[in-house]
Amino acid sequence: MRNPAMSAGTPVSPALLTPRQAAERLAISPRKLWALTASGEVASVRIGRAVRYDAADLADFIERAKQ
Repeated sequence: MRNPAMSAGTPVSPALLTPRQAAERLAISPRKLWALTASGEVASVRIGRAVRYDAADLADFIERAKQ
């Protein structure tokens, strides 16, 4: 049986974002994203040497950053 979400023309968003994608989503530089990650302000996922970001974690960061 074919998965309807995998049909041609239906974009599938990745479960995790690359650092570049995450930085673009937050409208900050990759260097600033790395600083926020190193300080623990933004959660990340490590898969081997790769660092990835969950979109829900980025949304949580945005909510916490609102004043």
